[in-house]
Amino acid sequence: MLEEMKLANSSEKSMSKSKTTYIMILIALLPILSFFISLALGRYPISVSQFFNVILSNVSGMDNSKYATISTVLFNVRIPRILSALLVGAGLAIAGSAYQGLFKNPMVSPDILGASSGAGFGAAFGILLSFNSFGVQISAFLFGLAAVSITYLISLIIGRGNNATLVLVLTGMVVSALFSSFISITKYVADPYDKLPAITFYLMGGLSSVTMKDIKILSLPFIIGIVPLILLRWKLNVLSFGDEESKSLGVDTSKLRIVIILCSTLITAGAVSISGIIGWIGLVIPHIARMFVGPNFKVLLPASLLIGGTFLLLVDDIARCAFSVEIPLGILTSLIGAPFFIYLLIKGRRGWI
Repeated sequence: MLEEMKLANSSEKSMSKSKTTYIMILIALLPILSFFISLALGRYPISVSQFFNVILSNVSGMDNSKYATISTVLFNVRIPRILSALLVGAGLAIAGSAYQGLFKNPMVSPDILGASSGAGFGAAFGILLSFNSFGVQISAFLFGLAAVSITYLISLIIGRGNNATLVLVLTGMVVSALFSSFISITKYVADPYDKLPAITFYLMGGLSSVTMKDIKILSLPFIIGIVPLILLRWKLNVLSFGDEESKSLGVDTSKLRIVIILCSTLITAGAVSISGIIGWIGLVIPHIARMFVGPNFKVLLPASLLIGGTFLLLVDDIARCAFSVEIPLGILTSLIGAPFFIYLLIKGRRGWI
């Protein structure tokens, strides 16, 4: 009888693993499928065959004058925008999932420690001082890191014992509100005919001005942030038991917390510096990933990364194709994310338990 029960349990586990594997394969195909769909969409339609013809002509060194216009649209506009949407969406989603595991709270998002507000102020400050696009991005990135550093240092000074995590979250809320005030001051003193519209549209979020140079430069913080999170994702499962139990299992919770915060901050600051403030992705996408693969962070983080990139790419397709005027991404993600999150709350906790 006991052997039969063991066999039944092992067969159930193997079936669950195989099911998760199939789901992950399907999720991994989503970014590839959405990539080719996005290539064809736009004011200048491009078919998949034309895309491959342009690639082959460039690789083989053949005369590609026939595809000169298509090549310009692809390599200067569409592909940089597609790659940036995949990168930003994936980064914000995996950062949100990591933060939710770290703080053991499904309501946590990547901007909880002030990274988005700090990066937003850095961008507004750079625009106010007439920096070029690269200078604005670097300013946003540095101020995003500075905001989280201030949050962490203050929490170290104030926090004591078991209240350290709570103090960190509360300090992040205060620092985020402080940098939001700095943004308001910057907008107030900005030239209303030149600088103020630029600051406002940047903070609404968008990918229309992204180039391949921007992606190459700012892909470094994304790689530095995402790779450690993927490698350490199993330790987030251990953190769910609490600090005492995690330490008894050999996990240094203090160092792990610092690594997760640092990596997530690098990703969030880099995302805001490229795209402006795009909300709801880091909050909603981990919930969607849990509905497909469950709460195990070994598969939850990769699933969040893949679904997040696909989601933002499809939203960006809507932003640039649905209307005659492009809609800022921050508005669309809020319009889609907020009702969906309300739906999850109404349905119960199925999405995050």
